[in-house]
Amino acid sequence: MTRQASSTGASLSRLFVGRLIKLTGNVFKLLSYPFHWVLPDKRFTLPSHAAPLIRPRRPSAIPRTLWQTNFTDRVTLPVYLNYLCNRLMAPTFEYRFVSTQGRADFIEANYPAEVSRSYSRLQIGAAQADFWRVLVLHAHGGVYMDIDAHLIWPLERILGTEREALFVRSRKGGLTNYFIASRPGLAEIQAVCEAIGNNIAENRQCGVFDMTGPGVFDEVIDVDSVESESYRFLCLQGSFTNERFQYVDKPQGKWTQEQKSIGVLRREDDETPEAAERR
Repeated sequence: MTRQASSTGASLSRLFVGRLIKLTGNVFKLLSYPFHWVLPDKRFTLPSHAAPLIRPRRPSAIPRTLWQTNFTDRVTLPVYLNYLCNRLMAPTFEYRFVSTQGRADFIEANYPAEVSRSYSRLQIGAAQADFWRVLVLHAHGGVYMDIDAHLIWPLERILGTEREALFVRSRKGGLTNYFIASRPGLAEIQAVCEAIGNNIAENRQCGVFDMTGPGVFDEVIDVDSVESESYRFLCLQGSFTNERFQYVDKPQGKWTQEQKSIGVLRREDDETPEAAERR
């Protein structure tokens, strides 16, 4: 039986609050259409770092850092409102946004050259973000959330100070990777890192989902052996934003469309200009 992390009463409270936030987010999303019709080029900047709004009183096993990444830090109003929602729901957490180049720089600085080479072979941004998120959590710990994901309950109350990890379950009951909370060096996260590296080395052309994404989590982690929550009681996606607002400045669109025209991996002998410049 899955190790669920919340009681029935708390789950009902979270469900109610989650529905309320989802309704609010959808209202703001609708209002964002006329806003961006009037101001089509208006963008808001996500900070690369923001200190906690409230200083925590006690240390915690999971570092109080909220990690996010995206192809750009210049975002539309719905994405920025989604960010503000998470800041309010995680006031004791510092915020870290890492750019596309920042992800590569982090891996090069913190991991062996072999890992950096594997990462550089990924040519779809979502696959790069998949690999980076587990590498940064393995090295530093904290909480990773996708740019369109939002909390439905205060993160401090969800995680507490003793818990070492928390995963989110999808509608079908499997593990997803759009929310991950972990202490540094967690064995399950290390296993995902290694599995992604092996998929790249073996050139498994199986799509982003199975090569670097949630499919890897389901392959290497037994959902019954880790603490997890249903997405309904922890973290939702798409309430404030949608593909239009997320990818308006990205002609290639979402990864599901991008991988139809290019492979997840470039050939080993096709070195990127960035990699060549760093040599």
